[in-house]
Amino acid sequence: MNILEDLKSILKSSDILKDEPMSKHTSFKTGGLADFFIKIYDEEDLKVLLKYASANKIPVTIVGNGTNLIVRDKGIRGIVVCLKMNKINVKLEDNIGIIEAQAGVSVIKLSQIAKENNLKGLEFAVGIPGTLGGAIRMNAGAYGSEIGSFIQKTEYITFDGNIQTIKNAEHEFTYRNSIFSKMNVIILKTYIKLEKGNLEEIESKMKENQQARIERQPLDKPNAGSTFKRGDGFITAKLIDECGLKGYKIGGAEVSTKHAGFIINTGNATSQDILDLIEHVKKEVYKKFKVNIETEVEIIGEEK
Repeated sequence: MNILEDLKSILKSSDILKDEPMSKHTSFKTGGLADFFIKIYDEEDLKVLLKYASANKIPVTIVGNGTNLIVRDKGIRGIVVCLKMNKINVKLEDNIGIIEAQAGVSVIKLSQIAKENNLKGLEFAVGIPGTLGGAIRMNAGAYGSEIGSFIQKTEYITFDGNIQTIKNAEHEFTYRNSIFSKMNVIILKTYIKLEKGNLEEIESKMKENQQARIERQPLDKPNAGSTFKRGDGFITAKLIDECGLKGYKIGGAEVSTKHAGFIINTGNATSQDILDLIEHVKKEVYKKFKVNIETEVEIIGEEK
C-alpha cells in the first residue's frame, strides 16, 4: 500500500508531504514528524480524504495554524490535515451583518473584514493568530470578549462524512471551551452575527488592543499564546510570578520574563522541554497556593 501515491492520485491538493516536521507548522517551532501532512483547500477534497482514511484505517488529525498547539517530539502517526478552506461572505442588512466564514479563515483577517464592513464586536480578535475553526473549538477570547458571543450557527463534518449544523446555545460555549472540545468532528464553517458600529471607534479599539498585546506579550519569541487558563478566582500569571518562576528554564523552554503566563522557546527548545516546564510550573503553583492550574494549549502527538 503506497499511501503517498494514493493521496496524490485521489486529491486535487498538491500540498501532500511525507515525514513532515511539525516544527514547521506550530508557532512554538517544535514537534516531531507527521507521517503525512496535507493542506486541504475545499470540502470535496476533505470528504475524499476522510473516506480513504476510514477505508484504510488511517488516523486523521486536524490542525489550523498551529498557534495553540504543542506537538510531541515523537510526532503524529497517520495523516495530519491542515485546513486551508478560507472563503468569507458578508451579508449586510439594516444594522446587522452576517459573516459566513470557513474554518480555515485567519481570526485576524476576520476581525479586519468586520472592520471594513463597519461591524463591531471582533476588535478583541485583532491579534489572535489562529484560525476560526480552532477559535470556535476553544471559544477563543481576549480583553473580556469571546468569539462564542457572536456565533449564530456552525456546520461540521464527522469523520465518516456526515455533515451537521448546530445553532446558538447548542455550541455550549464556556470559558475556553465548547461542545467541539468533546466531539471528534471537523468544523467546516460558521455564521457570525455582528452589529453595525462606528468605524473610528472600531479602529481605535483595535489599535488599543494591538498595542496592549505588544506591550504585555513576548511576541519576539516562539510561543503558543497564553500557556495556562485563567483561574477560578485567581490570576494564573500572578501566581506563577509570585512563585518566582519568571525566567525559569528547562532546556530551551522558559517562563517569559515579560508575562509569566507564557512559556517561550528561546531558540532550541524541544516539545519535551516545554511539557516538562509546564509540569514544573503546575507543581510549584500547587505547592505554594494549593490550586491546580490548567493548560490552555492543546497537546497532541505520540507519547513516549
